[in-house]
Order: sequence, then structure tokens, then C-alpha cells
Amino acid sequence: MLSDSVGVLKGVGEVKRKALSSMGIDTVGDLLFTVPRAYEDRTKLFGIAEAFSLPYPVCIKATVGTRPKKAILPGRRHVTKCRIFDDWDGAELIFFNRPYVDRQLEMGKEYVFFGRVTVFGSSYQLVNPEFEAVGKGKISGKILPVYHLTEGISRNFMTDIVAKALDRENFIEDFMPSDVLKHYGLISLDSAVRSVHFPQSAEDAKKASARLSFNELTVYSAALSQIKSNLKAGSAPKMKVISLNPFLEKLSFALTGAQKRTINEIFGDMYSGIPMNRLVQGDVGSGKTVVAAAAVYLSFLNGYQSSVIAPTELLAIQHFGYMSKILSPLGAKIELLVGSTTKKEKERIKQSLKSGEIDVLIGTHALLQDDVEFKNAALFVVDEQHRFGVAQREKFGKRGTESHTLVMSATPIPRTLNLIIYGELDVSLIDELPPGRQKIETYAVDESYDQRLFAFIRKQADQKGQVYIVCPLALENEESDLLSAEAYSEKLKKVFPDLKVAMLHGKLKAAEKQAIMASFKSGETDILVSTTVIEVGVDVPNATLMIVRNAERFGLSQLHQLRGRVGRGPRQSYCILVSHSKTPRLKIMEKTDNGFEIAQEDLKIRGPGDFFGLAQHGLPRYSGIVNTADMETIKKAFDFSEKLIKSDPKLEKAENLWLSQRVSALRTKIGSAPLN
Repeated sequence: MLSDSVGVLKGVGEVKRKALSSMGIDTVGDLLFTVPRAYEDRTKLFGIAEAFSLPYPVCIKATVGTRPKKAILPGRRHVTKCRIFDDWDGAELIFFNRPYVDRQLEMGKEYVFFGRVTVFGSSYQLVNPEFEAVGKGKISGKILPVYHLTEGISRNFMTDIVAKALDRENFIEDFMPSDVLKHYGLISLDSAVRSVHFPQSAEDAKKASARLSFNELTVYSAALSQIKSNLKAGSAPKMKVISLNPFLEKLSFALTGAQKRTINEIFGDMYSGIPMNRLVQGDVGSGKTVVAAAAVYLSFLNGYQSSVIAPTELLAIQHFGYMSKILSPLGAKIELLVGSTTKKEKERIKQSLKSGEIDVLIGTHALLQDDVEFKNAALFVVDEQHRFGVAQREKFGKRGTESHTLVMSATPIPRTLNLIIYGELDVSLIDELPPGRQKIETYAVDESYDQRLFAFIRKQADQKGQVYIVCPLALENEESDLLSAEAYSEKLKKVFPDLKVAMLHGKLKAAEKQAIMASFKSGETDILVSTTVIEVGVDVPNATLMIVRNAERFGLSQLHQLRGRVGRGPRQSYCILVSHSKTPRLKIMEKTDNGFEIAQEDLKIRGPGDFFGLAQHGLPRYSGIVNTADMETIKKAFDFSEKLIKSDPKLEKAENLWLSQRVSALRTKIGSAPLN
């Protein structure tokens, strides 16, 4: 049975069982639903030159052309070499520490080698490949799974026990109704589990992945739908209608049509008495913050407190400055609470908040701590929402006895992917930029342009413009060839001794970061070398040039965010993306400044699982199979789930018991780890 301990499988002793348990594999079912992270397609045979053009190992058919020769290197390491040939090319075959391999290779005989062809000097070479005689079919002619492993668990062992588990399970019962499978064109669960581990073709693997992704996304979507239903079942302060004119008079610009539409949607929610849970999504520079300020103003005029939560201190400080400028003259008492706030000041702010003296509190996620108590909070505004999970979003709505939640994201996300990340929220889209914003001229170049870049930096500085330079690393790292902010800032100080160069990264103390940014905003600093800590929210109108080093290491959407740090003033601005080589995917950054088009392209390249990069969360942390889901599968799963929840909101019908049980299990996990 799937519920049996994995220890029932032959070869899984106590040591192996514990190692598997550390991977989250305790039962036979856990093992079978731990899917491969990738596959090696060994069904195709390549020539030596063809294989060299590929960045991964493949099967190469070649003949051993010279007798293998052995030698002993220092440290008693063995090396064996010979030449192999196909119809067109030759390569040197090298084995390290395989002392008997010379007896296994016969000159003049044809073999299939599995490995990666590289170049050393002017010659192709193949190092330590697997091999077998042509026609044997043990290592070639099949698609083999590649699993995430841990210490004590080898790839061969994992493949072997999965095969044993599949042999043991004659049939894996399907919980999904057959009519659903037919409607959405999905294969059976039994076929999916077998094919996902040992597919006969790439198409088999794709169908298996689609079915298993559909399972998990259906459960995830249903859980989000229940959260959304529960949130709307409560009540929140029913705001009285106000005039927005005093607020609008404090602005130095006219609102766009999209901003007006979004404010109307927000006010409609807050007038209703039903808890608002709304996402405001807009491109870089579309004006989301002023929309949030309008919501805060509505709450203030109705006698309620509001909170604005940002993911970083830099962004929180900037929100504090912006909100204070607009709302303080209108009578709102605004305070800032961040990690660098002194202990004495924190206590004063907490007491004032609890007594109701503070109308608006701005800070980081530390505002969610239990000792931060509001007297009558009615609105929570959360910026850069993709950095928070569903669990935290639920918590925002529970900080007061009743409250509204408004979340904002400057990361454009394709509509379908929105379903995964923000499935429990209503969405407002600010799809219009303020008039007069100039297009940021963008160029993708390689490192041969470095001297010209220095000249361009000098030109911007001479014209009193300021420069951002973003590096992927903060500090020098011997194990990485990536450029660090530390090393590059030192280099620029030598190139531009008359300019002030500063360095900013996340490892600095909060007070240091604030001082560095204040110096840059005031114009005292000419060049700011930074990591992606300046990715969101930083607003310096005088900055006219953004240079991103090692741009190939960033996602397109992240590059678009970085580009949005310039072009905020009246002068023409530029973005230069520097990579080791002219990476083709960066070309879209030259063609368009539409964040949603860029996000769609990014999604095609990286897939939904890696859309936000390694450090951010875009999908439910389940088996990892959803990371390979295509958009069509995501659409199908959310469509099915939506129909089920509509007909049976609490999943009480007998035919929906399978889904109810799985949703309950997933909802239980929300308490300890976010869904996304």
C-alpha cells in the first residue's frame, strides 16, 4: 500500500530510511510522488561536434581509434586516455581514477558514450563518460530520471527503489472522476506516476507532469477560494462617503484615468462593510502609492487607524516621507517604526498607537508582531506583496477586530499566474502611466563596452545626472566569478577620483543604508554601486543612468524593476545591461518598456516555478512538479477548482470528499509555512 513505510522496500535499511525521511520520504506513497527534477534523454545519438554545441551530456556514438594508455599522476591518481572517432570528427577520451577502463575498451570497436563534449586547446575531449557497446541498451536508448538527492542517497539507489515501489504497486487508484480526466484531456493517476519516473518519450513525461500538476494546483486553488470566501464572510468598518478634493489639492499632478478607476474600486470596497482584500497591480512608475494614500485618507477621515507595511526599511522610510508630505498637512498623525528605531522610541510609538494618538503607522513586517497593538485599525496596506505569503496575508486581516487589506505589487505578472500568487484577492490594474514620462533608452552590451561605459558615466556626471550600478554580489567571493559591488565600487573610485562613489547592500546596518541613500537622494553622491536592494521603491528623480552588471544572471522582470529606478525626472534616462556575451533574451528589454509584455516573455523563458527567482516564492511548496506546469495546465486546474467551489463552497458533497481532505491538509500547513 502507498501508506506502507518506505522501509518495506528491499535495500532500504534503517540508515537509508532515515536519509529518505530527511527528504520528506517516509512512505511508499511519498517516494512515488517525489518526482524527478529533470530527465536525461538518452534516446538520441549525436556526433562529437553536435554534442559540443550542447550544454548538457548526451549520447555519442563513436569508435575507439587508439589503444587506451594508462599513467599515474601525482597523488597516485590514475589517468587513462585514447582517441575516439565518428564519421566526421575525433576527440580525446579521458578517464580519471578508473584503473581498469583500459581493459573494458577495445580498439576498433564502436561504443555509445554518455557525457559532455568540451574543448581543450584545439581538440574536443570527453572526460569520465559512461559507456557501453552499441546495441547493449543499458545506459542508452531510454529517458532516465534525475532526482534531488541527499547525503547517503545516490542516484542509482533512488532510481532502483522507485522501480521496486512501482513493481510492488500493481495499480494506483485514481481519486479524480473519470469524466473530469476526459474533459481536461488528462491521463490516469497510475499512468502519470509510472510515466513521470520512467517515461518512454518526452511526450509521456509532459503528460505525466500535466496530470500531477493539475492535482496539486486544483487543491491549491480550492484552498485559496476557501480563504477568499472566509475573508468575504466577515465584516469590516463601513466607511462614510467623503470628498477627496482636499487630498487631490495637495497633489502636484492630476490622477490618470486608471488611478481614478482603482480608487473608486477601493472606496467601493471600503464603503460596503465587507472586508476589502484587494491587490493593486501596476507597472513601474504607474502611481500605486498615491492610490494607497487615498485609501489611508478615507480611513483617517472616518476616524480609523491605518498601517503601511513594506518589505525593506528603505522602502518604509520612503513611504513615510511620501505619506507625510501629503497627509500630515491634512491633519493625520504619521509615525515610522522600523528595526533601526531606538528602543525608547519604539516604546513611545507603541503606546501612542495603542491609545489611538497615531493615525498612520508605517514600517516593515515587524508591524505584525503581537506587541504592536492598534486601538481601532481599519486598513492595512502592504507593498511589494509577492514577498509575503498567503499565511501573512491572512494575518494582515486579523490584526484589528475588523479590517480592510490593500496590497500592492510593482512586479507585472501575467494574468493567469496571478491566479496562483494572488488567488484569494480581488485585482485592480493600473495599466496607464502618467503623461510626460520619457521612454528609458535601453541597450544590451557585452563587457567589451566597458571603456565606453566609463565615458558615458562621465558624460552623465558632467551634466549633473546621477548613476546607479547594480552588481549581483555584495562582497568579493573567491568561489564566484560574478562581479561584486565591493570590488566594482573600488574600481570606480580609481577611474573617477573626482566623483563621490558609494556602495549599498543588504548586509550593511540600517543606519548606514539610510545615510548612503540620503546622500544619493540629496545629490551629494554621484555614483551608487549596489545590489538589488534598490530594486523597488527607491525614488531619485535626478538619477539618469542605470547600469546592470552580469545582467544575464537576472530575470527579465527584475531587470525591468531595476530600470524603473531611473526616468523619474524630466531628463532623458538610460539603462545599460552588461553581460559576458550579448544574451539574446535581453533584446526584449531594448524593444519594450511594457512590464506585462516583459513578464510574459520572462514566463516563457523561465517557467512559472522560477518566475520570481530563487529567493522569492511564486508557487505552492508541494512536490516541485508544479514548477514544470505550463500555463495551459494552470488554466485547466483553476477552471476546474472554480467550478467545484461554486457548486459546493464548503466541499461537503460526497463526490468532493477527495478534494476536501486534501484542501484541509494543505490549509493545516498554512499555519507554519506560506502557500507561496
